[in-house]
Amino acid sequence: MFRTILLLGFVLFLTHDLTAQKGEARRQIAKIIQSSNAKVGVSVLGLEDRDTLAFDGKGHYPMQSVYKFPLAVAVLHEVDRGKLSLDMKIHVRKKDLLPDTWSPMRDKYPKGEIHLTLSEILRYTVSQSDNNGCDILFRMLGGPAKVEAYIRSLGITGMAFAATEEEMHERPKTQFSNWCEPEAMVKLLDMFHGGRILSESSRKFLWNAMAETSTGPDRIKGLLPPGTTVAHKTGSSGRNSEGTIHALNDVGIVVLPKNRHVAIVVYVSDSHEDNDTLENVIARISKIVWDYFSAKK
Repeated sequence: MFRTILLLGFVLFLTHDLTAQKGEARRQIAKIIQSSNAKVGVSVLGLEDRDTLAFDGKGHYPMQSVYKFPLAVAVLHEVDRGKLSLDMKIHVRKKDLLPDTWSPMRDKYPKGEIHLTLSEILRYTVSQSDNNGCDILFRMLGGPAKVEAYIRSLGITGMAFAATEEEMHERPKTQFSNWCEPEAMVKLLDMFHGGRILSESSRKFLWNAMAETSTGPDRIKGLLPPGTTVAHKTGSSGRNSEGTIHALNDVGIVVLPKNRHVAIVVYVSDSHEDNDTLENVIARISKIVWDYFSAKK
């Protein structure tokens, strides 16, 4: 009887301690958001223990290039169905390589008229956030509406896909038609990591492409210990004539000590602050999440 009481007391102590730690993490994140001079949406999920944190988790935020992650998932779904192959060659025409947009692929092959494998175009699109690669993939699938239909088939309704990169470049306001709820993106990250939507080979391919992401090193990864593995996708808008930025985002999965994982989504919108300041908002939130989840026994 005495041992049972001791065990119960120990469990209650641990529960109280974890609750206090989570409350402190929430307070710290809330303080960062309140002082950010921006609209900030956050969703966090421990992929093993299912612990969550969220701030404006159902708000609508423009994804910008973050939507290249669900686009890649949709493409790889077609690979798994046998409709496409990572080794298939795709003719990239000069007219596919639009000027005045972010495109390392165009910079390497300015004249176009080349054949690249689907895997190469996916890596350009995900790892280097290539806008021309993105639109080539959209055309292969039949447009943004096809991607939205696939995502909805997974039971995820908090994402909308309506405009390509070219369309957003031509009409900046269309960026708001590509919106996402932070909690919806965490759900997709969870399904992806858990192997519930892609074959293991496709999941590993996309994981590696996201882990090799070259954009946004000062966002989710910014304040984490050197060498931390982060499979992520960034997204950023330009600024309007008033200096407002509507999207500075990062979403991904962080590998914690003991090979545990946490999905982190941070969307930052509607701010006049400079990019370095806003990236630091994401980095500080990510570090708090890291500290909280890493401290768990």
